[in-house]
Amino acid sequence: MYAAEIKHLKDFSFSVNSSGCEFVIDAKGKDGITPPDTLLAALASCIGVYIRKYSEGSKLGLENFSVHAEAEFSKEPPMCFKEIKVSIDLKGAKLDDRRLKALVEFIKNCPVHNTLAAHPSVEIKINNGN
Repeated sequence: MYAAEIKHLKDFSFSVNSSGCEFVIDAKGKDGITPPDTLLAALASCIGVYIRKYSEGSKLGLENFSVHAEAEFSKEPPMCFKEIKVSIDLKGAKLDDRRLKALVEFIKNCPVHNTLAAHPSVEIKINNGN
């Protein structure tokens, strides 16, 4: 099971603990990464993992690549990303069309991508001491 726990620090800053790692999320972006940027970082890094898995499995040696994810919030409610754009720079590695298509299809197996594409239900339960 995957889990993350946040604790309020101050104002709009929160300490995040997940898998024994800790970092700060700050909605204002002053003391840490914002929640939407965290979502984009999760997608981009998951894609990076899948690029490495594909590279190792196909013996391509793709290294030093970068993944850039960007999005803007919708202008109409509900506030959400309507489109996320991901660009991958293979830093000069040359792949033929067949390999590029196979890489894209493999990347789409990334669990973060699949989760976003599946529009999962989110259950919210509040424990208020009762």
